[in-house]
Amino acid sequence: MKLEQLMEGVPYTLVQGSPETEINDIIYDSRKAAPGLLFVCIVGTQRDSHEFAADCAAKGVSALVIQHDIDLTAVPGVTVVKVENSRYAMALMSANLFGNPSRKMTMIGVTGTKGKTTTTHMIKSVLEAAGRKVGMIGTNGIYFMGQHKDTANTTPESYELQKTFREFLDAGCDTALMEVSSQGLMMDRVAGVHYDVGVFTNLSPDHIGPGEHKTFEEYRSWKGQLFQRCDVGVVNIDDENTEALLEGHTCKLVTYGRSEQADYRASGYELLRTHDFLGVKFHVTGKDEMDVKVNMPGEFSVYNALAALAVGKVLGLPDQAIHDGLGKCVVKGRVELVPISKKFTILLDYAHNEVSTESLLTTLRAYNPHRLVVVFGCGGNRSKLRRYGMGEICAKMADFSILTEDNNRFEKVEDILADIRVGMNKGNPEAKFVEIPDRLDALHYAVDHAQEGDLIAVIGKGHETYRDREGVKTPFLERELLEEYAQQALMEGRALPGWKLVQGRSTRKWTDQDAAFRQMQADGIDEAMLYTRTPITLTVAEKMIGKKKFAETMSAFITRAPGAPKLAQASDPRPAYDRLEGFKPEED
Repeated sequence: MKLEQLMEGVPYTLVQGSPETEINDIIYDSRKAAPGLLFVCIVGTQRDSHEFAADCAAKGVSALVIQHDIDLTAVPGVTVVKVENSRYAMALMSANLFGNPSRKMTMIGVTGTKGKTTTTHMIKSVLEAAGRKVGMIGTNGIYFMGQHKDTANTTPESYELQKTFREFLDAGCDTALMEVSSQGLMMDRVAGVHYDVGVFTNLSPDHIGPGEHKTFEEYRSWKGQLFQRCDVGVVNIDDENTEALLEGHTCKLVTYGRSEQADYRASGYELLRTHDFLGVKFHVTGKDEMDVKVNMPGEFSVYNALAALAVGKVLGLPDQAIHDGLGKCVVKGRVELVPISKKFTILLDYAHNEVSTESLLTTLRAYNPHRLVVVFGCGGNRSKLRRYGMGEICAKMADFSILTEDNNRFEKVEDILADIRVGMNKGNPEAKFVEIPDRLDALHYAVDHAQEGDLIAVIGKGHETYRDREGVKTPFLERELLEEYAQQALMEGRALPGWKLVQGRSTRKWTDQDAAFRQMQADGIDEAMLYTRTPITLTVAEKMIGKKKFAETMSAFITRAPGAPKLAQASDPRPAYDRLEGFKPEED
């Protein structure tokens, strides 16, 4: 692509070289510099990449985009263009490079302090129930057409974002759904993207400090930018910041909440709890009327579901799709149940600051547990205020706390726990807690010491799949670790009420494939039907012959490899594991 095509829509000054320069790709990391590439010089909070312009020129890049003047004698023969804001320019250039994919899909953006991730998942579930093909970007990563990719930021850098949109479009997606962070708006990661629908969940102080926003007002203002870049804004009418956030909005507004003025309002909500279900049901009135059941707890789930419902209505989706989508939606690491016992309820959540922790524990307390137990730590190399705040909230609201590590990074866990204790003492000097520095040991302790009717919240990591110690990340997925421990407990003969260990489905294989195929030919099966590029499976053969005859004629050719042990509810018809006798053989 020629430079002038890449720069379409971007005001610029040609400093040297030619607008006809051919560009193969865009980079903003100088380590990737190579011939045929365009390097965008960005003024960051820590470094100014203009200082790497000469190095990139030496490596043969074809063009440079600069925001302020550089020494042109250091970049001879390289085309140089100057722009007012290189981040903004990179966003528009990236869109041009990938063929402006966002213009060819329905675009939905969700912003707010809490609830973005859950709300986007609910919207995705509703859209897919209506038959839409959805690509989603957010805190939990990138999802599209059965694929999942991790992302470093809630809202990726503009180049990665546009590349992802292109992947969505090429994979057949008709809708792109994303979390739009205040940082993403402020740093022009979404510049040039226009949304069909923008969603506002709620607002509270967050991301305020060095390298982020200077004040709460600035934070709010950037959130509000989304509603100058969308056609319809779906907004929480009950949030006290909504009016200020919408100042200068250019979109049509659709409101949701508990207020009588809301276009879609919830009433009569009821809490629902079993060992494997923690949710709500409520009635919706206003512009439409329907009953809704959501398998996520608390009032904030009502608000998230209302937002998803309103988006569905704006897009003209059928009521059944909205109902089905909300009923089956599960979000990894967001009040995610791990049903390993009927004795207690254990869940995982990403709550990692004072506000989200207080909101979660308030929600869980409403379910009247025997004890509200919280397992938590705080990240290293982060503000100590978060440690004090989370410690204070947990001391006030939990019946028992298990203090442990989070992502320690380059701090000692003992120092982090000491800071948490300061907050605990402030919140409630009499608070009951125990310190278990190793998080895996803490999870095991929580299970081993659970009491009948307990509600155990494991918070801080949520969807994360790793543990960070001294900058080294190792696999650590809490759901899997808890399930493995439950299996181990049952193997050792310890009881988990409501659960048992059963043998997984066995894997069948031929003992003598050639002999089996000769038998099938004798039974009238054409030889040509027995072969594709690989031999047909036992299951296919069984369907071909018929189950009864297959059992009569083929059993001599088949052996069974035992399936791996797995947790199952007590109602499962398969026999439970016996410590002395092991598993009973699986019957046909």
